[in-house]
Amino acid sequence: MTAYRRGDGGHLGAPPLDNRTMPAAVVIPQLTYDDVTAAIGWLCDAFGFAERWRAGDHRAQLEVPGGGCVVVTEPRTSHALHGQWSVMIRVPDVDAHHEHAVARGATILASPKDFPYGERQYAAEDLGGHHWNFTQSIADLAPEDWGGTSGPALLGSR
Repeated sequence: MTAYRRGDGGHLGAPPLDNRTMPAAVVIPQLTYDDVTAAIGWLCDAFGFAERWRAGDHRAQLEVPGGGCVVVTEPRTSHALHGQWSVMIRVPDVDAHHEHAVARGATILASPKDFPYGERQYAAEDLGGHHWNFTQSIADLAPEDWGGTSGPALLGSR
C-alpha cells in the first residue's frame, strides 16, 4: 500500500494504480436503487449514460459522457447510503440534454436557466428519486465577478 503524501499544491494523495474496472474520474457517486436493472436502462436512455460494467442485478458502473462515472447499486448488499441524493453533471449543450430527457419522460424539477456565475442549468429527478443537475458553462468568470471569493485551490491553478 502506498502511503498518502503531501503533493504539489499541498493536497494529500498518491498516484492511483491503473485498473480497467475503475474510470479515470476521481470522484464517483454511488446511488442506490431498488431495481438496479431498471435504473441502468432509465439512466442510459434518459440521460445518455453508458454501461461500463455490471455485477449481476445488484451493481453497475455507468459512464457519464465527458469523463464522469456513477455507480448504481441496491441497498441490500451495498455500503452506499440509501436515500435521495443530488449529483451535478457538466454537459456541452444543456438545452439539447434537457429536450432529450423530457422526450424520455424525465421529471423536470427546474427548466434550463442562466445563472450569474456563468452556468446554464436544469434539474431533473430520476426513477429512484435522486436529483440530477445538468450544467453547461456559458461564461468564464472569476468568483469575484459574481460576488464569490476565490479559494487557494482556484488561485493556485492560475
